Amino acid sequence: MNILVIDDERELLDKLNSVLTSEHYTVETASNGSEGLEKAWNDAYDLILLDIMLPGINGLEVLSEIRAAGILTPVLMLTAKGDIKDKITGLNLGADDYLAKPFSLGELLARIRALLRRGNTGSPVLEVCGIRLNTVSREVTKDGEPLALTTKEFALLEFLLHNRGRAVSRFTLAEHVWGDNFDPFRMSNFIDVHMKNLRKKLNSPDQEPAIKSIRGFGYLIEKEEK
Repeated sequence: MNILVIDDERELLDKLNSVLTSEHYTVETASNGSEGLEKAWNDAYDLILLDIMLPGINGLEVLSEIRAAGILTPVLMLTAKGDIKDKITGLNLGADDYLAKPFSLGELLARIRALLRRGNTGSPVLEVCGIRLNTVSREVTKDGEPLALTTKEFALLEFLLHNRGRAVSRFTLAEHVWGDNFDPFRMSNFIDVHMKNLRKKLNSPDQEPAIKSIRGFGYLIEKEEK
């Protein structure tokens, strides 16, 4: 599951990154509203943690912009302010939940799990081309048969399914799976090795490849035509 954390408190941002990563979430961070808004527009996330008090574009403006763009990703608002008006404004703009600072990490994780279970469609299942991936139970099947995927293979497939119908670059995939640890010079073949193994597990001899290569760019899982 991919989470975007937007907060200008560096110490808190680093702590949340560490805690969420230890809980096996993939985490992206942004320290101001403009950076957070750009990331929300350019990548798919399962959840956004959004502070209200941000430099430049504040959290309420970020929320308004992403909802206006049709992005339905669940948003958990974070704020140090106790003003009930902020809470009401955030909820009216489309926030899904609200947590005031300081908060316990246990409560934060519980809120995150609840929002991820709810999701933006009511279902944790991503399904296309006979592939069925449950983002909560982490079970994957192809044409009804269970598949045993490694952690990296699961992350690759989940991200491509979230972006089905849209080509995803190799670098974006690598950043999603390996995060800040990805070194494009030293680890350039990592994505190819894991993708080869994943495609081998997904592909059947009598079917078109589920994951298509876009030469010189990356990979694509196409949407099924209605």
